Amino acid sequence: MSRSPHHDGSALYVPEQEPALGDTVDVFVRSPADADVRQVHVRTTGDGEPRFAEAVVDRVDDGEVWWRAPVQVRNPVSNYRFLLTGRHGQRWLNAAGPVDHDVPDHGDFKLVSHAPPPAWARDAVVYQIFPDRFARSAEAKGRALPDWAIPCDWDTPVVGRGPETPHQFYGGDLDGITERLDHLDRLGVNTVYLTPIFPARSNHRYDAASFDTVDPLLGGDAALARLADAVHARGWRLLGDITSNHTGDAHRWFTAAASDVRAAERELYYFDDATGCYESWNGVTSLPKLNWGSDELRRRFATAPDSVLRRWLRAPYGLDGWRVDVANMTGRRGADAYTHEVAALLRAVVAETRADGLLMAEHGHDHTGDLDRNGWHGTMNYVGFTDPLWSWLRQGEQSLPNFLGTPGGVRSRDAGSVLATLHAYRSLVSWRAYTHSWQLLGSHDSARIRTVVGDAARQEVAVGLLATMPGIPMIFAGDELGLTGANGEGSRTPMPWHRPETWDEGTFAAYRALLALRRNEPALRHGGLRWVHHDPDSLVFLRESPAGAVLVLARRAAAAAVRLTGLGPGDNVYGGAAALRPGRDGTVTLPGDGPTLQIWRLS
Repeated sequence: MSRSPHHDGSALYVPEQEPALGDTVDVFVRSPADADVRQVHVRTTGDGEPRFAEAVVDRVDDGEVWWRAPVQVRNPVSNYRFLLTGRHGQRWLNAAGPVDHDVPDHGDFKLVSHAPPPAWARDAVVYQIFPDRFARSAEAKGRALPDWAIPCDWDTPVVGRGPETPHQFYGGDLDGITERLDHLDRLGVNTVYLTPIFPARSNHRYDAASFDTVDPLLGGDAALARLADAVHARGWRLLGDITSNHTGDAHRWFTAAASDVRAAERELYYFDDATGCYESWNGVTSLPKLNWGSDELRRRFATAPDSVLRRWLRAPYGLDGWRVDVANMTGRRGADAYTHEVAALLRAVVAETRADGLLMAEHGHDHTGDLDRNGWHGTMNYVGFTDPLWSWLRQGEQSLPNFLGTPGGVRSRDAGSVLATLHAYRSLVSWRAYTHSWQLLGSHDSARIRTVVGDAARQEVAVGLLATMPGIPMIFAGDELGLTGANGEGSRTPMPWHRPETWDEGTFAAYRALLALRRNEPALRHGGLRWVHHDPDSLVFLRESPAGAVLVLARRAAAAAVRLTGLGPGDNVYGGAAALRPGRDGTVTLPGDGPTLQIWRLS
């Protein structure tokens, strides 16, 4: 077991998780009693100037020394790290772990005094629904289809590439979702996230033609109100999806701007008046980019009493927040750099409209510079969770496109490389931002996890990590049934409600059991994270909270048994392995079979 000093920013080490500006809070470091640590200082950088304060021994508990030091919350984001002094010199302990060389401040631990995310979010388990493919009510059959739609039966294969892809229309609607909420209840989720529901000229609806109404093909405004009532009646939350970076080219704002150079809407976009050309998302002309330098855009989208952002957060719809599409590009274009202004503006408007509203950002790349700035509460953590887990658990020689577009696709890596990636991204944001980000195994924009890992056994390992690691789990509808898909478009598979014989019942049972365990174990929702072992095929970590501790073993293949010291006894609560009972030498042995996911509740 790791014998390194440890701190991670969780409540075990920072009891005050919501500090106010000007507060002084205690932070703790734990160190094995036999480690080479004789003195500890905490280094802070209030107002940009480094200062040191000496820590004191708070207690010695079960062979570990707990050091306590004060940190003043001098700035909205206050950095700190620890200087550990022993007989053999000095080391730093920052958010990436102990190091024996000098390090820059950006990897420090962080205390954030901005208003915290809504309290319900830490206990959320999110279920993502792509409305066209989830379920259709009886009313869907009689609706007239628009000219862009290619009508499909529920069993028509999804076209993963080509001009038909955005136009295949299956007819799922919001009342269909309402009728299937019992499935979500059995699974164990408590938050429903809908990809866009506004009128558009595609099945994905990210090319909004209006933000003023729900697409009639989904049942219109009344259907959203019915769904919201049904979701809220269960004590759950309902999230929408908003495109802050662009609209569709059929949006009335854009059609007005394109038809008249003197239109008020012209400033909402990036037009070249000499050529009539305009900026669009990645050069896709059907997705014209919004210009957040426009005060009028900020008014219409956010600040006006009847703005896009506000309307759907209010009754009778009462959305509990937004997932923000392409948040990483919002407000960024050449010399324009409005992203942080926009994020803070949208957060302020959401909080003003409903105090418990959530604002979750989509980043398909490095999100670390955009969090902790009083804007997005968290991100969809593709780079710091999805991608490294894919690279560790992928199976077979098939070519799988990397979600990030990296040439060569998803590469196979061992656990050491995976941990290095996890540490790199986690260390650059606060514990709060990390634990309020969505951890996901895939989405409507990526390959499905079953296709990546190849079989049910490795998918169970993946789901185990989703359920036991810090952060908010997000599940793409159908993954729990073992559905497949090699890319984002091909993964948007209709739910096979009428073909239950095709469901992978074992996978569904694993999801259900692991989500129930997360719900019942406070350490899995609110505990810290301490890595205690890794080898190429194994990851072992502790989730620790004041309420207790859980040990997790994730293994992609059979490997040598792992012997650990410093752990008390523990009962197996998932996976079927034997209980942990330390031998006379204080060691416990973790089984070597695999793939496997084993969890013990420690005494």
